Amino acid sequence: MAGQIETVMQESRVFAPPEAFMRQATISGMAQYQALCDEAGRDHDGFWSRLAREQVLWHKPFTRGLDDSQAPFYKWFEDGELNVSHNCLDRHLGTPVENKVAIRFEADDGALTEVTYRDLYHQVCRFANGLKALGCRQGDRVIIYMPMSVEGIVAMQACARLGLIHSVVFGGFSAKSLQERIQDAGAAWVICADEQVRGGRHIPLKPAVDEAFTLGGCESVQRVVVYQRTGAAMDMHAGRDITWSQVIDGQPDHCEPQWVGAEHPLFILYTSGSTGKPKGVQHSSAGYILHAMLTMKWTFDIKPEDIFWCTADIGWVTGHTYIAYGPLACGATQIVFEGVPTYPDAGRFWRMIARHKATIFYTAPTAIRALIKACDTVESTHPRHFDLSSLRLLGSVGEPINPEAWMWYYNQVGGARCPIVDTFWQTETGGHMITPLPGATPLVPGSCTLPLPGIAAAIVDEAANDLPNGQGGILVVKKPWPSMIRTIWGDPERFRKSYFPDELKGYYLAGDGAVRNRVTGYFTITGRIDDVLNVSGHRMGTMEIESALVANPLVAEAAVVGRPDDLTGEAIAAFVVLKQARPVGDDARRIANDLRNWVAHEIGPIAKPKDIRFGDNLPKTRSGKIMRRLLRAIARGEAITQDVSTLENPAILDQLKQTL
Repeated sequence: MAGQIETVMQESRVFAPPEAFMRQATISGMAQYQALCDEAGRDHDGFWSRLAREQVLWHKPFTRGLDDSQAPFYKWFEDGELNVSHNCLDRHLGTPVENKVAIRFEADDGALTEVTYRDLYHQVCRFANGLKALGCRQGDRVIIYMPMSVEGIVAMQACARLGLIHSVVFGGFSAKSLQERIQDAGAAWVICADEQVRGGRHIPLKPAVDEAFTLGGCESVQRVVVYQRTGAAMDMHAGRDITWSQVIDGQPDHCEPQWVGAEHPLFILYTSGSTGKPKGVQHSSAGYILHAMLTMKWTFDIKPEDIFWCTADIGWVTGHTYIAYGPLACGATQIVFEGVPTYPDAGRFWRMIARHKATIFYTAPTAIRALIKACDTVESTHPRHFDLSSLRLLGSVGEPINPEAWMWYYNQVGGARCPIVDTFWQTETGGHMITPLPGATPLVPGSCTLPLPGIAAAIVDEAANDLPNGQGGILVVKKPWPSMIRTIWGDPERFRKSYFPDELKGYYLAGDGAVRNRVTGYFTITGRIDDVLNVSGHRMGTMEIESALVANPLVAEAAVVGRPDDLTGEAIAAFVVLKQARPVGDDARRIANDLRNWVAHEIGPIAKPKDIRFGDNLPKTRSGKIMRRLLRAIARGEAITQDVSTLENPAILDQLKQTL
């Protein structure tokens, strides 16, 4: 990462917005961007309140903007009432948009389903009415464990329509991860599918739900609704399980929205923390949908004729903001994809762009790097063999993109004509925070450039003092904004300590390091400052993975660190001490593979360590503290130049340097 940051800081290539793009852009030119920033600087509350009145449909208008009387538990537009599903669907009824395609769903096997806005409205209403008939009531928590599908979006929208609080769990997470989230949220309802299909493989979901119940702690759940994606055989528990088709059978296709307060929780989304216990990030209704709409218009410059494609999964916040809510609130046509970018071959993304005439494409650097590698191996999957002329804008999300991957994306996918919006944001922020605006911001490969208007981002030291450009430090946001996290579900003290530590004097702590260019002031993210790894844009706590490893009966002790990886950005490296003699050779490889599979079962496949090394012990100080900085150096293949005089067992370092 250090080398990449230095490369970005010295980057001299600058790409101005194309003149034609600027002419039609929502925010055109740096003068317009600066004018919005100046407005926010003069009256932060008034700036966001004006936008909330202009963008959001209110059932009861709000009379006050920011309430900071209980900081850091900020509230926005609190006395207003609205419904998020109404803002996404009902607003288009009676307009030409109601007959426009809302979703083009392409299944793993290429089968295509199109759903108009009116169709989607009817599907959401029927399912919402079915949930009401089951007994769902405002404020109930609903776990959604679904594949990428129209039905997954319908489930989220139906929850929003009824004032239910949904918590989507990524379909790649294990039964144990699911059980932990059900228990923490006190969920009353679970919506799942029999299976998901990815890369030609059928992956069971309902059996994972059943297993979660056997682990205990799911007594709050009243019913489990099962969408039959593939029709696979499965156990149905009488009195608890009911199929999706049974829920919607005979239900009317109109459902009056439940009007809720602006601060009513729209969803809880769990993200890994450094303590091992996942954090339930709680988002409000009004502030969240406002930012989703604004960033669709500002960052993506969305137009009525656009075909928008975000490749994320609804299990992550990107799939919430830029699939389930933002595009629908803006009346966009979007592509929703079930599969993976390398099936049936690595040309899948490019083939889909050509097929659907996509105009805006938003994906992760991990996918870009994997596809660069793939087309180097199989030349026929190179983007040059596909008609990508429909594209006008590209986006990157999840992690910093290295400059050379940026250049390949710009030249080979965008034909050197499409701006790239390299977006920095987090589960906790609800939407983009630091990003180029395609009709205004000159682009520099590898830099997320400048904060959005109204986002008071800064870089400070440990005492909250501002640092000069060119000096790396801690990324903070100095003022609250409407789409920010409201609390950690059920744990307000953890929220305060995690995001508003006393030493930062009321600033929001992003948990990332950053540096600003000395000349341009552009931001570059330098990586996490806590024990959270970012693997392919997915955040995982080291403690969570360590806890999974030591739960294995063979393992006495484990330490997990991250190391740079060309494909995933960061890879998981685990150092393990067994309860038996340190294994070598084939025995070590077998046990390492068994432990990888164990972690996949405990957390999910994304948490599998890429490297596992065995030692008789871990490097510890004489007081018993594991010296993780030494493990990071070993994982990265770096020479250990730090002082190791405090180590109790310095000889262990040579042992841990040995790879399998």
